[in-house]
Amino acid sequence: MKKIIAILLIAAVFLTSCGGDKKELIKGEPAIAVKISGISADTNSNFVTASGKIEADKSANISTRMMGYVTKVHVQMGQKVSAGQLLVSINNTDLQAKKAQVNASIIQATAGYNNAKKDYDRFVNLFKQQSASQKELDDMTARYEIAKAGLEGAKQMRNEVTAQFNYSNITAPFSGVVTSTFVKEGDMANPGMPLLSIEGASKLLVTAMVSENDIVAIKKGMLVRVLVKSSNKTLNGKVTEVSISTANSGGQYLVKIDLDKTDGSILSGMFVNVQFPIENDTKVEQTDQTLVLKTALIQKGQLNGVYTIGSGNVAILRWLRIGKDYGDQVEVLSGLAANESYIISAEGKLYNGALVQIQ
Repeated sequence: MKKIIAILLIAAVFLTSCGGDKKELIKGEPAIAVKISGISADTNSNFVTASGKIEADKSANISTRMMGYVTKVHVQMGQKVSAGQLLVSINNTDLQAKKAQVNASIIQATAGYNNAKKDYDRFVNLFKQQSASQKELDDMTARYEIAKAGLEGAKQMRNEVTAQFNYSNITAPFSGVVTSTFVKEGDMANPGMPLLSIEGASKLLVTAMVSENDIVAIKKGMLVRVLVKSSNKTLNGKVTEVSISTANSGGQYLVKIDLDKTDGSILSGMFVNVQFPIENDTKVEQTDQTLVLKTALIQKGQLNGVYTIGSGNVAILRWLRIGKDYGDQVEVLSGLAANESYIISAEGKLYNGALVQIQ
């Protein structure tokens, strides 16, 4: 019995020693040097921002008015095209047959018209010589007018067939770039069905959606700054159109901005933030905004957060709900109290509970 008690005491002493060593190891970890900053409150911002997207000044979905099989697609996605260039060909065998019928009708109507005109001219002379009655001249005049109308009708039918050929050989309405092709050789083309889409490559613009609180500050002709999110490039632009209704825009106002010269890295479809300067004589209700530096944000999937300092000088990860983008800062909607400090940089890898030392 004494032997068993002695063994238990030794085990207890060993476990206590190990636990004490582990506790001392955690306490002995060096503190990570960090720099902190408080949330900046902006109560008198000199601009308002809105999200937008770059678009081509000219864009079109190309379709046809006739039904038929696609015989050839002459272009590929991303290819540059010129105005009038052939894009898609549609089988037009039925139009060829109809054209032949119309040409035959024109030949027939021309022959009838020429014969009627000769008889009409002859009866006009006979009537002048009093060798033909008024009724005979009237009958010949009617025959001549009917033949003339028949020939004109046949020519107009030819114009209709010629116009139909334009819908079997689809050409580019303007110079640009093919952005999508929706059909391939052998597909059936139907009236109104898009065959491909094309965008003008010469000029780009931005369409932005502005809230009702900010729209009063935006005027046509206003010079603005456009921040491209994907490349962090800043462009200059000019407001060209301002909508005065939200009926078809989901409760926000549509604003269009012409961009200055752009290079090849700026493409249609890129998302941007637009900064509209507030004019001095424009009264816009301003609300307090809390901003944090983008470089301090911790991103995990769709979540955004910052490290704050908890009791005992340890790092605590706090998730945020963020709002508008303001250059190198972002608006905080919730997650941090006003004027609460957060870590903006660290000389080591931070994690929840890491010991930190403020520099």
